[in-house]
Amino acid sequence: MKYFKVLIIAIGTVLFPMAQTPHTPTNASVIYEVNVRQFSKEGTFAEVQKALPRLGSMGVDILWLMPIHPIGVKNRKGSLGSYYAVRDYKGVNPEFGTLNDFKSLVNEAHNQGMRLIIDWVANHSSPDNVWLDQGHKDWYTLDSTGNVQPTIGTDWWDVADLNYDNQAMRKEMIASMKYWVQECNIDGFRCDVAGWVPMDFWLQARKELETVKPLFMLAESEGADQHQAFDMTYGWEFHHIMNKIAQGKAAPSEILAYHEKDIEYPKKAIRMYFTSNHDENSWNGTEMERMGDARFVMAVLSYAMNGMPLIYNGQETSLNRRLLFFEKDQINWDKMDMVTFYATLNALKHRNYLLAAERYEAYDKFELLNDGKVIAITRFSNTFPGEEVVFYLNLSAKKQTVKGPLDGKAQWTNVFTGKRFKKANKPFKLAPWGYLVFEN
Repeated sequence: MKYFKVLIIAIGTVLFPMAQTPHTPTNASVIYEVNVRQFSKEGTFAEVQKALPRLGSMGVDILWLMPIHPIGVKNRKGSLGSYYAVRDYKGVNPEFGTLNDFKSLVNEAHNQGMRLIIDWVANHSSPDNVWLDQGHKDWYTLDSTGNVQPTIGTDWWDVADLNYDNQAMRKEMIASMKYWVQECNIDGFRCDVAGWVPMDFWLQARKELETVKPLFMLAESEGADQHQAFDMTYGWEFHHIMNKIAQGKAAPSEILAYHEKDIEYPKKAIRMYFTSNHDENSWNGTEMERMGDARFVMAVLSYAMNGMPLIYNGQETSLNRRLLFFEKDQINWDKMDMVTFYATLNALKHRNYLLAAERYEAYDKFELLNDGKVIAITRFSNTFPGEEVVFYLNLSAKKQTVKGPLDGKAQWTNVFTGKRFKKANKPFKLAPWGYLVFEN
């Protein structure tokens, strides 16, 4: 079967057919993070549901909703509080709608071929969680005076640390997770600070949860060991390298060094790559603040890596504001100027076997060109000899001219313009922080 590869420069809307059965998440999938409170003026599940056709046409496969539970009142930060201070693990935040509203969102996501996962905060709860109302103080880590306490080493004074030495708490935590799978048919969980929760808990949780249905599990953690229980982990180190290169604090060669370490991850491990998420946007700055003009090439780079790209809501509208974390601060959707950019990248990710394959099923070659200012990334496979997808990424603020290692006998396509050509031995010009992507 022929697999086509492309460059990245196209304008125009890219539409995807709506499947009725969500695909199994792979490196070909695209995940989209939804901050329900800020997603719309109403801040409801119903408004997210209205956006599903748009997200589907952009190529989104998995919806990740930030915590949907009621938020604690005790020690609350701001007027609305943190989503990660959970008051009731089996409840729905009334700001967002009802349980039936949430079920409707899940059902419609499935109808449009998407999976939906929810954020799960297993490390801590709010200090007025219903478990404490029920007298389960021993389910928490206590200070020297016998009171619940925040997670040590943090400034999270609006939460109470959970005690994983308590088997009854573990049992109820798993029961709470299972409730959402059974009652609402969700497809998995993004697990907050997963590395701070014992691995044996996650292994037991996954075993019990998958008696209901197969799930997709994302760990907010970097370590390869997390893949014992999780399908996907964060590419935090890679994200920070991109930030540093954009700020002139690191050389592009650090990307090659990072790539060489990737071998430590198991074959079926999926890594998540991103230029923004809720933490980065609210606490460390927008893409514009952290990456400036380099944000586009860094997004392309994240799609070139062997993993799953993340889009944070608002990136498709050039969100240039740190969204408030404890107050209402809705996204302005008037300017949807990045939809085509992401739709083009998502289409490439979906159609190209070389970008979709599990690690070690396709291969990649990283080359430094132009005194280390340009990286060329070539993805190829022995299964389909001669087929390649090539990314040229100018990781500098100066124009660059490169002569690409493209096969002059092959028919190449520029992904973003759709222009096709055969002779590939001519030099290519790259704008400052520019990019070209070709497939044959």
